[in-house]
This record gives sequence, C-alpha cells and structure tokens, in this order.
Amino acid sequence: MSETNREEIGRIKLDLTHYPGEDYYCDGDVEDELLDIARNYAEVEYQRIIEEKKSWPILYHLSAQRENIVEWLPITKNMKVLEVGSGCGAITGALSRKAGSVTCIDLSRKRSRINAYRHMDADNVTIHVGNFQDVEPDLPCDFDYICLIGVFEYAQAYIQSETPYEDFLKIIRKHVKKDGHIAIAIENKFGLKYWAGCREDHLGTYFSGLEDYPEGGVVRTFTADGLRELAARCGFRRAQMYYPYPDYKFMTCLYSDDRLPRIGELSSNLRNFDRDRLRLFDEKKVFDTILRERKFPLFSNSYMMILGPELEERYVKYSGDRAPEFRIKTVLRQQPEGRVIEKYPLCGEAWPHIERTAQLYDRLAGRYAGSGLNVNRCRLERVDAENRTAGTPCLRLEYVEGRTLAELMDERLAGGDVEGFHRLFAEYLRRISVGGEEQIADYDLIFANIIVPENGNNSRYGDNDWYVIDCEWSFEKVIEAKQIAFRAVYCYLLEDEKRNTLNLDLILKTLGIDQSDAEQYRRQEMRFQNYVTGKNLSMDQIRELIGQPVYTLEDFCAGQETAAHRDRIQIYEDTGSGFSEEQSFFPEEGAGEQMHVTAEGMTELAVTVSGGRSALRIDPCSRPCVVYIRGIRWNGEPVPWKGRQIQTNGFSVGDNTYVFPTEDPGITVSLAGMRQEKSNLLQMEMEVTGLPEETVRHIRKRGLL
Repeated sequence: MSETNREEIGRIKLDLTHYPGEDYYCDGDVEDELLDIARNYAEVEYQRIIEEKKSWPILYHLSAQRENIVEWLPITKNMKVLEVGSGCGAITGALSRKAGSVTCIDLSRKRSRINAYRHMDADNVTIHVGNFQDVEPDLPCDFDYICLIGVFEYAQAYIQSETPYEDFLKIIRKHVKKDGHIAIAIENKFGLKYWAGCREDHLGTYFSGLEDYPEGGVVRTFTADGLRELAARCGFRRAQMYYPYPDYKFMTCLYSDDRLPRIGELSSNLRNFDRDRLRLFDEKKVFDTILRERKFPLFSNSYMMILGPELEERYVKYSGDRAPEFRIKTVLRQQPEGRVIEKYPLCGEAWPHIERTAQLYDRLAGRYAGSGLNVNRCRLERVDAENRTAGTPCLRLEYVEGRTLAELMDERLAGGDVEGFHRLFAEYLRRISVGGEEQIADYDLIFANIIVPENGNNSRYGDNDWYVIDCEWSFEKVIEAKQIAFRAVYCYLLEDEKRNTLNLDLILKTLGIDQSDAEQYRRQEMRFQNYVTGKNLSMDQIRELIGQPVYTLEDFCAGQETAAHRDRIQIYEDTGSGFSEEQSFFPEEGAGEQMHVTAEGMTELAVTVSGGRSALRIDPCSRPCVVYIRGIRWNGEPVPWKGRQIQTNGFSVGDNTYVFPTEDPGITVSLAGMRQEKSNLLQMEMEVTGLPEETVRHIRKRGLL
C-alpha cells in the first residue's frame, strides 16, 4: 500500500487503494457533527452527548448499546475478524477489544474517518475504504468471524447479479475458515412491530416489508425460514438462529430456539427513535399470545443468524443501562455436562459487584437452609476468553429447570382461582420470613426470581423446594419480610396491567401494613432504582427526549376534530367565586383575540380580559404535556415569576418549563397587585408539546406525580 493510498489516524490504518475518490453515500450534515464528536470527545462522554443532542442519528451511531449484538460472540484474541459495512464504527470497538485483528470495509471515507477517530487507540484495526466488490479480491481467506451487521439486506446494492443474496453469501463464504463463523444481523420482514404500525426501517413506509416491497428498491429483509432456506441454497448445513430483543440495533436480550422468551418478558416495544409510528395494538399482549401459540420465531423483530459450528450460547441478557458499577452480562450456555448460567462484568467498575454477590451467597444460603427456599448454587471463577481458567471474574450458577412463581400466580389469576393465588403468596411469605432477624437479606426476591420445579421429586433439596435464581441484590442488613414481599407485589403489578384485578388491600392486610407503610416502601423502591441506574437516562427516556410521536388507533377513530379539541387553549376567569366552565372561553372563538403559532412552534396569545378579575387560569390543552413559558404580560407589564403570582398543577423541570402528566393542565396567574383597567390585555408566549401515554405511565411509575 503506497503512501498516497494510505491514511493513519492514531493507530488505525485506512487503506484507500480502492476508494473511488468521493463518497457516494452520505447522511448529510450529521456526519460532520459525528466527525467533530469523534475527534474532540472521549468515548466516556458519548452518553452525555446523546442525552444533550436528543438526536436519532447521534444515538444510533454513538450508543454503547449498539455493541451488544456482537459483544456476546465467543471471539478471542487469537482470532481474525472481518466487518463488512463498518460505517461510523458502532461495533468496531467491541470487535477490536475481543479479536486479535479486525479488518473493516466501508464505502464512505468520511464514515471510516469517524470510525478511526473514535477508536484511534486500537492497534489491530485496518479499514478498507471502497466498494465491497473491489476490495473483496484482496481479502485473505482465513477469517474466524465475518460480521454482516445491518448489511446483508443491501446485497442488491453490492452485488450486480440476478441472485445477489446467494452470490453475496457465497463470496463471503470463501473468506471464512473451515471452522469459522458468519454472523448476520438483520430485521425480520414479519417483525411484530411492523404489524403493530412501525414504519419499515430502511424505507420509512408502512407495511412495505409485509407486502414484500411492492415499490421495489435495493433493500430486502427475510423471515427466519427465508434466511435458513437462503443459507441452505448456498451450501450451509446449519444455521443457528438467535432472536435479538427489542431488535438487533439496541439489543438487551438475545433469545434462541433453546431459550425462547417467557410470557410477560417482552415489554419494551416502543422503539420509534427515528420517526413517528402507529400503535395498532399492545405488542406486549400480542407477544404473550404468540408465545402461547409457539410462533415467536416468525414474529421476532430481528434475527441474528450464525453460520458455522454450533455455539454454546443459548441466552444473553445485558444490564447495561445501570450505573457502571452494576453493569453486567448474563449468559446461558449449553455445555456437554449440562446448562450453566454465567454473569460477567461489562466494565472494570462492575468487577466488585460480581465478587460481592458470590461472597454473600453462603450467608444467604445459610439463612434459608431448611426453609424450602434454596438459593441457587454459585461460585466465583476467573475466566479468560481463550482458556476460560483465569482472568475476568465470572459468577457461575447452577441452571434450574422449572417455572417461575410469577407464571404460577398468573395461572391462578387467569383461571379465577384467587384463593389459589393467595395460598401461593402466603407460602412465599412464610418461606422468605425465615431467618428474618439475621443481618443478610435479598431485596430482589420478586416472584420472577423464584423457580418452582415442575417435578418436585427432581429437586436435590426436597420435593417441595423452591429456588432463588438470582441473589444479585443481597445486602448485609435486616430487611423486613413484609417490605420484600410488598416490593415483589409492587413489581408484579407494574409488569402487567392484567394483574390489576388483584385486591391490593387484601395483600396489605396479609402483610400487616397500612397505606403509610406502602408509600414509604414505594419511596424506598424509587431510591433503590436510582441507586442501580445512576445518573444516565434509560433508552425509554431517551426515546421520549427525541420525541417521535406514537399514534394510537383510537386517535384516528376519534377523528381529527376531537384531537384538535384536545389541543385548544381554554382560559378561565375568577371573578371572586373560583374558576368554572361558565366563566371560561376559547381564545380562537373571540372576534378581537389574536393567537398564532410561529415557525419555531411558539404559541403567541393576545386576549382581552374585562376588569374585576382576581385570577386567570390558562389551560394550554386538554392532555398531558410539557409547556415552556417564554413570558406572560398584563397590560404590557411582565407578570413576575417570584412569589405566588404564577402557579401550575405540573412540576418544574427547568427554567419556566413544566411537565403536566394530567389531562387537565393549568397555569394560574394571580392578578393581585397588578394594575387593572376596564379592559385589559393578556399576552403570553408558550411552547406546548404533547406527552405520549407511555411517557406519562413512566412518570407515574417513577413516583413523580
């Protein structure tokens, strides 16, 4: 490679031998912004930048969660990896940390430079800039892994033939070792989110994948059977299918045919970061139906297909949205001697958490010895990626077959067996109360963390034993059993609204607590959640910040007139006897009133108000919203913010900005001390943004009301 065909950024090498001289693919100004961020900010700052920018492209390209789709792969330092379509480097960093060498290919020089700047300390990465067909003949044929992450669907753009997908796969196959692997991550054309009203990821149109792309174009996605058949036509004898959830872009869980989701697990389904969407039905409920009918592989939103020798991994869960000291990965492996669960730290700060969990296991197991509640066996090991004997700490746990206590309770409720539910709950309470005076407790003894073997005589402890499968949140202090049990019920109810038929008052009576105790425990739960998650926002919160709306079927059925009515401003006048509907008006209906919305989305209001009013209430709309108030003037004079001159039934989230998680938001302006004439002028500038139903639910769940 001559000097003219080479560029070095830090320790990264860019090979420009096949670069055509210009970028034929570009996302516009955002790429300049990404390049600036990669040049001037460290990776640890990306989360803060994502939260500040509130931008889909920034989130998509810089989120650490993008790496999850390859982080779980058993790639080791003696392996060579090829990444086709490396783009801005969303997964290149993860591959470089795992592999001995990483070879990247991307058509865009600007994107490759973004990739290089963000990973410039990696000395094992080479990026080939150019068209895949031009670069491919120069590639070696000894790669251990070839990764096609969000790439395979574009094969028609890479390969000019009548069977581009088959030909692309056959070309790729030439470059992988005999015992190597090809990893393909791709959307499912039948993904449930598309039936529910998400737009197709690549085209931004409704139902185009479901309709088999009637408009044409170069993008094609496939079902699981379609991918398997395509692989078989290319000579692959085995295609191991995985199911990233919610999708492969921001995966938090990876399922397989040997470990499919359990009913109730799939609850994070609003993932419209890039554009608005419809919500034609509740995806969680439909997923539960699909799971009962055993059709999940057909409707999984995304796939990860592994071509090559079978991998041990059956299930992976990432807890990456926690504070750094608690970020871990949980892996279920199928080994010759049986299944095993392993927990790994995702960063150095989380190592002590793994070690501490192991240290407290013996004490917790001792507390419950003989109670019929057995803490799952675990041991601390140090696992090296190559020889799995020393290095990174790993918590290895025995795998327990059975059903969760939550599933059994759901069965009782669904069958109308309320007494059966309460018998299970009473037995749960009895077992967790054993040893309550000891200075050790598992705060996370929720129903989903308890396994009840289906065949009691298979238990190594006793015929009726239950198993605690996760003691991650154990503490060396006394925590009352009634508080732990209340939290278990609290989490159980939050997970599924169908469980709200449960009589909570009866539960409280059983626990011997009143509403004051319950409120105290709820506040404690909020503190615990903040302790676990730290300061970073969750993906759900970031989605809300980006602000892509969700339109329900009810919105459309109700008609645009009803929707417009909910966005009308209404003003109430207090003449001394309080506010009432009779003493209110809509500004747009008044002949002399002025109201318009600026290009920046600011509503400018100027209305006439008769004298003798003690206060006014301005309702910005009739739905949950966020309101930024630039200013309020009365007869040309600013209404002061200090004191009690301006009051709201929302809560402040910044300077003159209020969140109203209510259908009846109101801003009350006291006119006490303000100069009044026979006819007065009220002027107001505000920006009103509606809140989606899911956001309001989150606010209430977090106890912010």
